[in-house]
Amino acid sequence: MHNKARFTLDPAFTVGEVNPRLFGSFVEHLGRCVYTGIFEPEHPTADEAGLRQDVLDLVRELGVTTIRYPGGNFVSGYKWEDSVGPAEGRPRRLDLAWHSTETNRFGLSEYIGFLKKVGPQAEPMMAVNLGTRGVAEALELQEYANHPAGTALSDLRASHGDKDPFGIRLWCLGNEMDGPWQTGHKTAEEYGRIAAETARAMRQQDPGVELVACGSSGQSMETFAEWEATVLKETYDLVDHISLHAYYEPVDGDVDSFLASAVDMESFIENVVATCDHVGARLKSKKRINLSFDEWNVWYLSRWHEKATTFEQDDWPEAPRLLEDNYNVTDAVVFGSLLIALLRHADRVTVACLAQLVNVIAPIMTEPGGPAWRQTTFFPFSQASRYGRGQVLDVRVDSPTYETKKYGEADLLHATAVRAEDGSVTVFAVNRSRTDALPLEVSLGSLGLTAVVEHSALSDADPDARNTLDDPERVVPHDVTGTTLQDGRLTATLEPLSWNMIRLT
Repeated sequence: MHNKARFTLDPAFTVGEVNPRLFGSFVEHLGRCVYTGIFEPEHPTADEAGLRQDVLDLVRELGVTTIRYPGGNFVSGYKWEDSVGPAEGRPRRLDLAWHSTETNRFGLSEYIGFLKKVGPQAEPMMAVNLGTRGVAEALELQEYANHPAGTALSDLRASHGDKDPFGIRLWCLGNEMDGPWQTGHKTAEEYGRIAAETARAMRQQDPGVELVACGSSGQSMETFAEWEATVLKETYDLVDHISLHAYYEPVDGDVDSFLASAVDMESFIENVVATCDHVGARLKSKKRINLSFDEWNVWYLSRWHEKATTFEQDDWPEAPRLLEDNYNVTDAVVFGSLLIALLRHADRVTVACLAQLVNVIAPIMTEPGGPAWRQTTFFPFSQASRYGRGQVLDVRVDSPTYETKKYGEADLLHATAVRAEDGSVTVFAVNRSRTDALPLEVSLGSLGLTAVVEHSALSDADPDARNTLDDPERVVPHDVTGTTLQDGRLTATLEPLSWNMIRLT
């Protein structure tokens, strides 16, 4: 058994172009994602709109593009009308999804205003409620948001201070409608019908909208694949994407399987692609359905399930601390590997949203009235978003392997490479070994690369090291020395349990 990992890069062998939407994120009315996360009018850094400028700076640094809103499970009870007009006049509502009180102080106009301040790369991705509502409400929201002027709802928007339409192109037709936990949960047949009707009507209003149908909430759902096939039979010609959601955590202390989580993510993607293409073949359609991986992350979900059973039934708090996972180095390495999985399938995954953006299983944390800081997972995302643009090269690794309980034999190396327009190449690589460094050799063929610009790694002698309010910079990426490029061959050593970015020109 060799102890070295190898692969070859060749400009003739590519996977596809990275869609900027691959670096999307997600803002849901859940816990403190919105309130005391991005929006805190009383905060010392708050601007005139109540947005925390310290958080805005970090969101820009993170490099997120598309931002999905307002849910998540929250959307299945959402009344869009509650979230428009003068803030002081908006109704307070019970949010059944997260057992909280929603004040609606932050709504549709505030969301669009937030995106504008993040920058031109921040595109809206709006979900419509197909849980407790349907076609009529989706059309009303679309008209309010997007119609220029001269109708009751577009004029209402203008009277609320937003003369210009919001121009929302990308819409989710509900959220996780296969899940029994969802308000208004439906069978595949029921959902397929309402999704098709909604899509057809929204296209009558604007043929140029891009629509995402709900796929399975996870590969482990009993209805997985059958759900996609049934829904797509109804919606194939009406939608552009089908959604995937996946979260990973170590189960029963099995860290080795946790480190190989991307094995599951890649099989999930490939199985959904196969299902989409099967339906397309049956319908004799030339059209290709793409994938919107619009929720993904490391999430300690079992902790949430323990807590969810202890709610005081008569207590409906505002913006409680929920799902505030504090990520360590191991989590960041797995997280980086999930990013690699998305890039490796950039030909079909054309939208992806890291769930979520602030406080709730998020790369950015805040303290009410206090500071904001970067979690360990912040760094792989910001590096991938910055340097993972261009053509994904086809990477077939020849790697030492290790045994996992959940996924059998897995490669120690997980890697991808992206070639930018200027010909420079960035390699993203994870070493899954918890104990040993991994020598890496990459043949660069006819790419014409001559120099290593940077080799950055996220790793630590303590795999449980994390960034906290008291020690916000405990874990940061560091430079790795000794990485060389000679005669078209890159040689590097990947530290144990590490996320790596190697930039070449």
